[in-house]
Parts: sequence; structure tokens; C-alpha cells
Amino acid sequence: MAPRFDLRKDENGWTVFDVFSGWPAVVHGVAQTGMDIQDASDLSELLDLMAQRGQPIEIDPNAKRP
Repeated sequence: MAPRFDLRKDENGWTVFDVFSGWPAVVHGVAQTGMDIQDASDLSELLDLMAQRGQPIEIDPNAKRP
């Protein structure tokens, strides 16, 4: 299965984003932007696993897009 989440550089670090919508992922109401590269990579892998299992994942349509 193709990954649903990926990373992109932002002005304060790295953003974990949904590859289908382009929106940042949201965890507990917080857009996952400005992250350390290792944390962003780990979170991206975890969110991909959750998506594969059919668990709900938030995205933030109000966050700044690339």
C-alpha cells in the first residue's frame, strides 16, 4: 500500500502531511508542523500504520498549505 503521509520542509522544521489532500496531519488538535526530522519521520510511519488499519486520522484544512 502506498504511504498516506509524507514529510516536507517548512519554515520551522518539517511538516507531516496527508499526500492525498496536502493538509498537515493533526494529533490531538495540533497540526504537525515545525517538527524535528526524526520525530516527523517516526510520526509519519505511525500515521501510515494507523491508516492501513483503518483508524481515524485528522487533517487540518485550516493550516497553511505549501
